[in-house]
Amino acid sequence: MGPMTRTLVAFHAHPDDEALLTSGTMAKAAAEGHRVVLVVATDGALGLAADEFRSGTGGSNDVTRRTALADVRLEEARASADALGVARVEWLGYADSGHEGPIPADPPGQVRFCRAPLEEAAERLAAILRTERADVLLTYDAQGGYGHRDHVRVHEVGARAAEIAATPRVLEATVPRDTIARAVRWVGRFYHYPDEFDPSVFERSYTARADITHRVNVRRQAGAKRASMQAHASQASSDGGDRTLAAFLRIPRPLYDIVFGREWFRDPTMSGAGRAGIHRDIFEGLP
Repeated sequence: MGPMTRTLVAFHAHPDDEALLTSGTMAKAAAEGHRVVLVVATDGALGLAADEFRSGTGGSNDVTRRTALADVRLEEARASADALGVARVEWLGYADSGHEGPIPADPPGQVRFCRAPLEEAAERLAAILRTERADVLLTYDAQGGYGHRDHVRVHEVGARAAEIAATPRVLEATVPRDTIARAVRWVGRFYHYPDEFDPSVFERSYTARADITHRVNVRRQAGAKRASMQAHASQASSDGGDRTLAAFLRIPRPLYDIVFGREWFRDPTMSGAGRAGIHRDIFEGLP
């Protein structure tokens, strides 16, 4: 009798978030024969992108441009999922809340994710978790990584949905802050980061190394991870200046494989295992 097949659901705030934090783990699980499902909370319509990705066919007003970008970004999520071996992609139906300033007014027929009632959003996700009989749910840490309000909401909604659906394990996708801060500084010696990128953010973001419980080696999935990033072409585009994703994609493969060859998670029910006892299999110990 072979190993048990599991179901992994990765819950992300926007299309392209999966590429950066969990795509290697998703590709690894899929390659091992597990079922992998990607759920995005929002359409990513407030993301930055070059005008070519906002053109639309129904006019040039702001609503049409946002709708056009939303369609592009959701399609990019599907292309990313194909590169990773994902079996199903779902959008919860919420609108992007934006990162800075007041939350914009709700677009026609939609609700900004941060305005959605917690129980309502959690029930939408829980319905997928129940249908899929998910064994593991990937979400974000309590501060949403670098603090984006939609990412914080993913943490809140994911935790509640797992309670409702009785999902056995929740893993918060994160990065040990000292490791990422050091890597960002090192890469910055060779690459000029775009103006939008603030390296100091990583000094105060994500999770302390002592609280990390899982570290997954995804070096063999580096090609799939890079393809996942490449699928989000709109988020590497700009009408002026450079974009962070574009900078990442210019890193040569040998260095890229080192920089992006591991992914980290925190199980809130476990104590931080520390370097010696850290877990390497996200399905280990499940009933």
